[in-house]
Amino acid sequence: MTEGSLKLNIIANTVIEPGMSGGNRIFIEYAKRWIKTGTEVSIFTSNTGKELCKKNGLTDVQFFSWKLPLTPIEGFNKFTVFLFYILGTFKGCIVAFRKSFAGKNIIYSSSDYWPDFLPGFIMKWRNKEAKWIAGFYLFAPKPWQKDSPYKGKRWFIGLFYWLTQFPIYWLVKRFADMVFVTSEPDVEKFVTKKRGRDKVIVIRGGVDIRPSEKHLNSGDIVSVEKRKYDACFVGRFHCQKGVLELIDIWRYVCNKKPEAKLAMIGIGPLETEIKRKIKRLGLQNNIELLGFKDGEEKYEIFKQSKIVVHPATYDSGGMAACEAMAWGLPGVSFDLEALRTYYPKGMIKTPCYDLKKFAENILLLLKDKKLYDKVSKEARDWAEEWDWDEKAKEILQKIKNCLIGV
Repeated sequence: MTEGSLKLNIIANTVIEPGMSGGNRIFIEYAKRWIKTGTEVSIFTSNTGKELCKKNGLTDVQFFSWKLPLTPIEGFNKFTVFLFYILGTFKGCIVAFRKSFAGKNIIYSSSDYWPDFLPGFIMKWRNKEAKWIAGFYLFAPKPWQKDSPYKGKRWFIGLFYWLTQFPIYWLVKRFADMVFVTSEPDVEKFVTKKRGRDKVIVIRGGVDIRPSEKHLNSGDIVSVEKRKYDACFVGRFHCQKGVLELIDIWRYVCNKKPEAKLAMIGIGPLETEIKRKIKRLGLQNNIELLGFKDGEEKYEIFKQSKIVVHPATYDSGGMAACEAMAWGLPGVSFDLEALRTYYPKGMIKTPCYDLKKFAENILLLLKDKKLYDKVSKEARDWAEEWDWDEKAKEILQKIKNCLIGV
């Protein structure tokens, strides 16, 4: 295969919701840059996914899209989302059985969910010369794990998630030519006699540092003391992200700093439960739910925030916090194993699941200017290493080296 003739087929049938997941952000940002190198990109997705791609500047590609029977609205109906996932799997498989490639192609399933994984696997099975890259960004927690976020009434959801992912892991490990993971601890889980470490690529994600660079160099910066929000959160409102725990954490913060304000950017299945908890704890004046924000709208929140909180209780990384860190916001998180390599600096680690200590770390950053400035600089320096342009170039070269031989 000659330079510039790489043909990439991205399977993204799980894009059925109005928000932007980490896996979707990764394939969109990479594809936008890869097409500039002469790479031919085709995307298999829903009509919602097609619009999301176009909205985020991914236009010069060939789309194979299927139509959702309903228009997704802001907010979540779990039953409807589940039906959409089944539909996405069905539609994706139909296309996969019909699609044949001439010559060598790269198939990239953008997540480990069935609507992406299964069509990718079928395409690989039907097109023997094609190479399959499987995105596998988060292992489902075992239902009996102490750190599983699926507790109480969510236990059966966690069990279902784990059971449905188990065959995916087995097939990806056995048949994928390359695997994209999020953090270092997951690499060894995919190394086999046929697939070495060079074909298990850690994809942290990336950050567009140009907007923050322009702002920080402009001199038009709101001083930390005058910013509206003491902290901001960016992420999906899901139990793995620790969003319900964050409400308790903020209550502890408000016990010491009654006027403290938290901005929460995102949507997800726990939105209604979060609203109820905020009201029950009397934090309506302390926590603002801002919905899904992206681009300039999100940047304005970062400009008005002092720190970023990343309270995930079970995670393989999470790039959203790094977007805020690019604006010089120091972070606070739990000391999860994956985050030790994902965020080795720029983020104060808290003993796992100690909500009071998490709150104390927030208050410490807000009070200790010397510490704040130190961690803020670390956050900014670390974010610079996540530049999308450099990461896209690096990953594309690894694909060519390991799969194509260019």
